[in-house]
Amino acid sequence: MYLVARNTKLSFYTLVIARKVNTAQAFMSEEQSPNKKPRLIDSMKIGTHNGSFHCDEILACFMLRQLPKYADAEIIRTRDPAVLDTCDVVVDVGGVYDPAKNRFDHHQRTFNESMSTVNPPKKWTTKLSSAGLVYCHFGREIVSKILELPVGDPITDVVYDKVYENFVEEIDAIDNGINQYDGEPRYQISTNISIRVSHFNPQWNEPNADEMAGFLKAMKMVGAEFLDKVLYYKKSWLPARELVEEAVKGRTEVDPSGEIVVFKTGGCPWKDHLFNLEAELDINPPIKYVLYTDQANKWRIQCVPESLVSFSNRLSLPEDWRGLRDDVLTEKSGIEGCIFVHAGGFIGGNHTYEGALEMAKKSLKMAEKKT
Repeated sequence: MYLVARNTKLSFYTLVIARKVNTAQAFMSEEQSPNKKPRLIDSMKIGTHNGSFHCDEILACFMLRQLPKYADAEIIRTRDPAVLDTCDVVVDVGGVYDPAKNRFDHHQRTFNESMSTVNPPKKWTTKLSSAGLVYCHFGREIVSKILELPVGDPITDVVYDKVYENFVEEIDAIDNGINQYDGEPRYQISTNISIRVSHFNPQWNEPNADEMAGFLKAMKMVGAEFLDKVLYYKKSWLPARELVEEAVKGRTEVDPSGEIVVFKTGGCPWKDHLFNLEAELDINPPIKYVLYTDQANKWRIQCVPESLVSFSNRLSLPEDWRGLRDDVLTEKSGIEGCIFVHAGGFIGGNHTYEGALEMAKKSLKMAEKKT
């Protein structure tokens, strides 16, 4: 759980958001730029393995290049120990984890480090890959540079945690072969970032393909997503906290049950904040529905899921309403202005706030009658 300093007003974050934030392109390394200056003989070198590349060393190399010290570092891809010894920092190869010597491999049998062991008291116990190791040791400096904030700024600390939890940890787990859950999955996911990186490797029947060109393309793709994630948490996710907190604290003014909240601004990322606020404020009974406006200024009612990663709802909209639209739904529900209820029962719409609120209230009453 993230915890913004208790004595720091969230309005402070809103003010900080106004600071200049460089675009992702400002951080991307342009390897093939015609205006790129020739490298100096004594320039920094980042070492990693050759052969098939993976998302963890791709991200590790990209993150290192965000640091001023390694901004123009040459990437050396080899497994030759003598060549690796000439590198200033080595990731994902060499069989050594020694931050004092800038060696960040995780393949040795004795390695069993996680964020919780490298950066206590962090809670994450997933075994680190080279990406996680670089992030553990340099992540705060990298995030602060991207956000143009001091390393010790509360926003930097919050974003550092969220980016690990929602980006880097996934790469660590996949690279180390850690399943997301026990049992056989019902379907395969073939579009995560680690799989997309694998597609930049030469195909088995392309013996003369340019492997380094694929590596650099993968690094550009991964780097863009990393930067987008960091900036998202500062520019969008953090400002939403204040809106969600206001809605949660005012929920009994919407309905005495306290199980319905209304957001003044639609489209803000609310789920993560809502779950955290419920825990912080010890809210019971838990919130069942949120109301907000869509882009067409119509009102939506959305069910609160059982958890952040769940497709199940705490209380779905009535089964009799699901899949119905407009006049048919209005007649069935007895509520004016209905637009739709999704067949999955997790979201619905109404032309007015009053109508959407009535849909929420009636859903609660119908559930009470069944119990």
